[in-house]
Amino acid sequence: MTRASNLLAPLLGLGLELGLILSPPGAGAADCGSFGRSEHLAFAPAARVRWLAPRVRPPGPLNSLYGTVRRFLSVVQLNPFPAELVKTLLNEPSSVKVDEVVRYQAGYVVCAVIAGLYLLLVPIAGLCFCCCRCRRRCGGRVKTEHKAMACERGTLMVFLLLTTLVLLIGVVCAFVTNQRMHEQMRPSVEAVPETLLSLRGLVSDVPHELQAVAEQFSLPQKRVLEELDGVGKSIGSTIHTQLKSTVYEALASVSSLGQALQLSMDHLQTLNTTLVELREGQRDLEPAVRERRERLLTLLQEPGCQGCTEAQGRARALELGADFDQVSPVDDVLHRLKGVPEANFSSMVQEENSTFNALPLLAALQTANVVKELKKVIAQKPEGLRTLAEEFPGWEAASRWSQALEEVEQSSRPYLKEVQRYEKYRWILGCVLCSAVLLVVVCNLLGLNLGIWGLSAREDSSHSEAKGEAGARFLMMGVGFSFLLAAPLILLVFATFLVGGNVQTLVCRSWESRELYEFADTPGNLPPSMNLSQLLGLKKNISVLLAYQQCKEGAALWHVLKLNDSYDLEKHLNISQYTTKLQQELGNLKVDVKHLDLLRPAAHRDLKALQSSGIENIHYSSFFVQIQKPVVNTNVEKLAQELEGLARTQGGSVLGQQLQEEAQGLKNLYQEKVLPQQSLVAILNLTVRALASSAPSLQIETSGVLDKVTYLKGELPTWATSILRNESECFLTREMGYFSQYVAWVREEVTQRIATCQPLSRALDNGRVILCDMIADPWNAFWFCLAWCTFFLIPSIIFAVKTSKYFRPIWKRLSSTSSEETQLFHIPRVTSLKL
Repeated sequence: MTRASNLLAPLLGLGLELGLILSPPGAGAADCGSFGRSEHLAFAPAARVRWLAPRVRPPGPLNSLYGTVRRFLSVVQLNPFPAELVKTLLNEPSSVKVDEVVRYQAGYVVCAVIAGLYLLLVPIAGLCFCCCRCRRRCGGRVKTEHKAMACERGTLMVFLLLTTLVLLIGVVCAFVTNQRMHEQMRPSVEAVPETLLSLRGLVSDVPHELQAVAEQFSLPQKRVLEELDGVGKSIGSTIHTQLKSTVYEALASVSSLGQALQLSMDHLQTLNTTLVELREGQRDLEPAVRERRERLLTLLQEPGCQGCTEAQGRARALELGADFDQVSPVDDVLHRLKGVPEANFSSMVQEENSTFNALPLLAALQTANVVKELKKVIAQKPEGLRTLAEEFPGWEAASRWSQALEEVEQSSRPYLKEVQRYEKYRWILGCVLCSAVLLVVVCNLLGLNLGIWGLSAREDSSHSEAKGEAGARFLMMGVGFSFLLAAPLILLVFATFLVGGNVQTLVCRSWESRELYEFADTPGNLPPSMNLSQLLGLKKNISVLLAYQQCKEGAALWHVLKLNDSYDLEKHLNISQYTTKLQQELGNLKVDVKHLDLLRPAAHRDLKALQSSGIENIHYSSFFVQIQKPVVNTNVEKLAQELEGLARTQGGSVLGQQLQEEAQGLKNLYQEKVLPQQSLVAILNLTVRALASSAPSLQIETSGVLDKVTYLKGELPTWATSILRNESECFLTREMGYFSQYVAWVREEVTQRIATCQPLSRALDNGRVILCDMIADPWNAFWFCLAWCTFFLIPSIIFAVKTSKYFRPIWKRLSSTSSEETQLFHIPRVTSLKL
């Protein structure tokens, strides 16, 4: 085992050359059986999910009202976005001209004039009405009844009712919009810190995400280190697998040749031993056969021998047939093969097989030191990855922005609380004014109801005029409230209209049409302190509109801010120096299989001795010539049987008895000398035939095995080196696959996922929804409904004053009831007397 370990130590090296000089049997340059493709690595996402939930105003019955208000404001403000005016205001506020502002706000100026006239005329009209009312000249009674009075009264009541219904609808809408704005103010205000926190997380998390990306280099490192633990065994297994067919075939040939050599040696020794025994047996058999022949001829030639003529011919042929002294000797061949086989071919092949089969385990043991050095290289982190986060653009600015956002978020909370507090006051004021308008509506409705009730009872002569009078009084109360509410209502309406209208027309409309982004993109519009590229420390200016659109689609800051112009990501992802070190360490390993013995020296000497022994040159034909001859030319058994017959023919004579004795002697000769000699001839025949048939092929096989072993001994190092080159290429490709996965993942993570600016676009969209949809729309709808009610107070006053006259008692009727003398043709009323 120690010898095997020393022998196979060179097999455990790794070569890094990419070409194959010679492909070994069963190996291919593109065959990576043991090292397939690198497995897929599952990297943990470094980008944190910070998507802001979109804020959308749910559809409702007020949407049509909001649309009406917006259309009204678009009529009021027909001018486009005042880019030049805003530019001057941002850059040089002192140079802003009032006439330019007035020109742009012409629609609002007209509305201000209308509101001023309303504020001036309605209170004056109220004062005049009070003076007239004090002198009973306004809101009095109908003096005379005439034919068209019913029609006039009905028309006025209808118009008053319609006006009151319009006021009622307006005040209900005002109540609803006031409440809707109040309900939406709290979540809208609370969304501000949430958005600031999200933006702060977007800024502050970028360095941490980059650090997390760099730290995940440990994932391919760990996988490569794990695979390095088994690389020696895997390489050894591949070498064993690709060379085993050739090595096993060679060892099988050696084993087969060893068996053939041993068998040939056994046959050769058997041949030599048998030949010696045959020659010795021949020397003993010849005198005995000659003596028997002479004695038989003497007996058979006696005159008294009856029927012995035929037997005389057979007796004369009683002599030796095969002469093994004429066979070529094999002593010279045996001399050349003296001591063969010296080697134990079976044991040698078994040991070589064990040594070759132990290659994977030995490879793992022998590569331990090299693997240790490789692990040291793998454990190092590339320089570019170590500085991935530190050199990222905005690394220093990120902390400043994060701190600034934190300060804004903290400082905004008190103001937001104040906003909620003032919103509560606004909501109370709105409710009070809406309630006051509702009071006018109630007065009108009560006045109409009581007045109509009074009119319906007026036909009865016994009716009371109190109901009609009460109806008229309620109408006049409504008129009084209307005059009192006119001034605060118009002031509140104009103030809210001026603020909400400008927010809608100047901000929301241009925000929704993205004119604000185009304004910000135009060079020179924004002051240097508001330049986004300079604030972010970028080398090139960026388009705010394009950035918004990209952020809306979920793009990362990498593409939005065009960081590829200011940050060389590929430089930090270039790990070629790292892989070069790994390649150099792998290149230090070499392969050497020159000491792999497929045929040991003793076995080699045995085969060389067999090759030069001349065993194929033995004169086997001379053996076959003698083997084909009988040991004795006459069939001894048959001759003995014939003699026994002749003995019986002679009767009981002395000749017959002698013939019987000779027959018995022949039998004894056959059993004792002829039969053993025939057995040896049979053995010799088998041995000679085996040697004659195997000797030529044995020499060819011996030459082939010696040539093959010599060839393999020279080629095995080349083949092993080729396998190692291919396997090292496959191993390096597999391990580089892990690092390539990491580099591709980092590139995608940094450029597409890390610091996705969706919170920016979503914050802008949410800001627009909060400001315009959730605050500005209810705000504008509220003043629109109040303005609606405010202006409809005028027809309400007119119709209420006119209608109230018809609810009061008519003067003529009142005169007739007060003095009967004032009426012509007066007929006294019959009264009943109480008994």
